[in-house]
Amino acid sequence: MLSPAFLSQLRKLLPDHSVLHAREDLVPFESDGLSAYRNTPDVVALPENESQVAAILRLCHANQVAVVARGAGTGLAAGALPVDGAVLLVLSKLNQIRHIDPQARTATVQPGVRNLAISEAAAVHGLYYAPDPSSQIACSIGGNVAENSGGVHCLKYGLTVHNILKLRAWTIAGELLEIGSDTLDSPGYDLLALMTGSEGMLAVITEVTVKLLPRPQRAQVVLAAFDDVAKAGAAVGNIIAAGVIPAGLEMMDRLAIQAAEAFVHAGYPLDCEALLLCEVDGVNEEVSDDIFTVHEVLAASGAIEIHTAESEEQRLRFWAGRKAAFPAVGRLAPDYYCMDGTIPRAQLPHVLRRISEMSLEFGLAVANVFHAGDGNLHPLILFDANQPGELHQAEAFGSKILELCVEVGGTITGEHGVGLEKINQMCAQFATPELTRFHEVKAAFDPDKLLNPGKAVPELHRCAEWGAMHIHGGQLPHPELPRF
Repeated sequence: MLSPAFLSQLRKLLPDHSVLHAREDLVPFESDGLSAYRNTPDVVALPENESQVAAILRLCHANQVAVVARGAGTGLAAGALPVDGAVLLVLSKLNQIRHIDPQARTATVQPGVRNLAISEAAAVHGLYYAPDPSSQIACSIGGNVAENSGGVHCLKYGLTVHNILKLRAWTIAGELLEIGSDTLDSPGYDLLALMTGSEGMLAVITEVTVKLLPRPQRAQVVLAAFDDVAKAGAAVGNIIAAGVIPAGLEMMDRLAIQAAEAFVHAGYPLDCEALLLCEVDGVNEEVSDDIFTVHEVLAASGAIEIHTAESEEQRLRFWAGRKAAFPAVGRLAPDYYCMDGTIPRAQLPHVLRRISEMSLEFGLAVANVFHAGDGNLHPLILFDANQPGELHQAEAFGSKILELCVEVGGTITGEHGVGLEKINQMCAQFATPELTRFHEVKAAFDPDKLLNPGKAVPELHRCAEWGAMHIHGGQLPHPELPRF
């Protein structure tokens, strides 16, 4: 428990409404989107500007009080779970777009700004921000930097780390770090890459400068149905081998297709085992050429139906089904876990086959929706938490999927980051020397381990990882939001 003296000092730094300590005020902050993992914070601080963030950090450092930084609480992983005896530092009020430079094609924003809000603000200049993790419409840039999120467009346009130029961040001691620059490169160590994906364990980010891209002249999507999941998986590699780099390449299996179609009526064929959505963008001539190539490749790969969106309305309708897959699957079972792992594209057929076999072994159904282009899997494991042992089965099933990802040369995470639910099994991914180096980097920035102490890098005696989003009773956080 935090001492009354410390709480009194904290209240002096912020307006009364920005320090929450009454039980009824703390309950909404118990989980970070993943409701299966929750803990009531001792106190919640909601700073309204950068100087307040710095002051809170200095106070916590002086009193050796831990800090957990969080955005809007819409995470898909338990990435910012409250810790006993710590301050939950919620940055959702830092949500201003500071500056857009259309000539340099950059935007400087606070961490609470949504990805889609950046694109909306830049649209008047014919620009947009490319990364689109789940969910693009709700996730904030600060969390995306913390997780180095990917998403639908990352095959062509890169991860978060490829789309940012500069960070303003504060150490636990309240010291300002200006990392990166307004140019494409800067001298010295690449601390920008180190900070991106550090899961809030090294510093608290208060400002991000992102790259903007010109809006493509044209975007068009092709829908292809397959009678075999392995054929669809092989088609992914075939498209890229043909020289086409899709702006988006998404895949769904039968269960996910049926759920999405019943939910939004996107016009998906229901008599197939797998569905591919392949979008290409660019200038008119480039898109026309790529669409022709994609058609040829899909036909040669065994597609039983191929449809090209003939209008912007139809393109958006095709995507609507994929974006609604998460809430749609929530109608099939009382609960589900959304897993998150990444594999080499060539391993897609094998991995999908193994997931199907494991589904029978564990007695739990799985709906597969994922970013096929970069191999980022989102198997949705269906279960009923009210049935004794099913939650444990779902967790065990999820761990096996992550171990399979590592076994085939992939990773135990993807766009969702590494939350508390993933801290077990990291040794499947990393050897002891790597984990030791992680701790050494942590010590360089935060020697007292005060920043997000429950997070991401396990001690050597606890090296195992998970990855899941638990949806109970179909109660997906913000179900109205499109999910990629």
